[in-house]
Amino acid sequence: MTTTAVIEDTYAEAFRSIYSEVLITAASRKWLDHAVAAATGHASSTIMCDCEAGLDRYVGPGTSEPDATPDGRLGAVVQFHVPRFRKDRREALERATLQRIAMNVLTCPTTRCFNLIDSEDYFRIGRKIAYFGDRHERLVDAFGRKMWWIPTMGGSFQIDRRFGFRDGIMGGNLWFLGSSEEAAVEAADRAAQAVLDAPGTITTFPGGVAASASKAGSAYSFLFASTYGEWCPELKDKLGDSSLVPDGVRSIMEIIINGRDLATVTQATDLAIAACRETPGLLKISAGNYNGRLGKSFIYLDPSKRPAPAT
Repeated sequence: MTTTAVIEDTYAEAFRSIYSEVLITAASRKWLDHAVAAATGHASSTIMCDCEAGLDRYVGPGTSEPDATPDGRLGAVVQFHVPRFRKDRREALERATLQRIAMNVLTCPTTRCFNLIDSEDYFRIGRKIAYFGDRHERLVDAFGRKMWWIPTMGGSFQIDRRFGFRDGIMGGNLWFLGSSEEAAVEAADRAAQAVLDAPGTITTFPGGVAASASKAGSAYSFLFASTYGEWCPELKDKLGDSSLVPDGVRSIMEIIINGRDLATVTQATDLAIAACRETPGLLKISAGNYNGRLGKSFIYLDPSKRPAPAT
């Protein structure tokens, strides 16, 4: 018998970011996936990572956007996000983008890297990485644009000169309350996979799923975030009445959704809910929020509660 999970009447509390968006191409899916995995590694949460990063979608031959890569090869769109509330947000985003491309894309066999945001605000990522060429680098006309050509022992690496950035959204989220760990993981996995069908969004945790949703603050003065004890099923008996875990819930998994803007992240949220709601053993779909203390971009799980779009 198929059951449908309850959708809690709540909202996900997202907040503003600035983000860069790059296109990585490679000669094969194997090396493209290696580059993407390396470039987005250790970028799950802004709590202890230099940025939040993830795969948006594949483009190029064999995809729904077959002509979307300048060099005609298979490509992957990747986003890097930094919270807008950081005072050093521009420097932090430039550093994260520069280091991740230089260390993980330049070094990966057969790759090239293209900018996807044309804006007045940009970083000279290509110029800085080109210094690796040790004065053998040069500007070339390639794929209808000016690019830096950098010789390598493997052949050469080509990269756009400038990489733009703009305002985005971080922290969209969904919680999946399951009767077992297997049910919660399966629901979250289905939801994370559905986000791939929403262009302009990423999930940031391993496989898109987080088993360790956190809260702001800690019993330890040196930590500014910690496990959300009131929502840990295995603490339900210990915490008694202060536990927020509903009866019958044995595991809660989370996905985080970042993206171009609130409308894009909201669309991804709806796709994720639709994809997982009938997962066997999934009891409830909810979301995390801090009553507006973290961000002012609310994504209500009930579409009827959302404000009308501006006209």
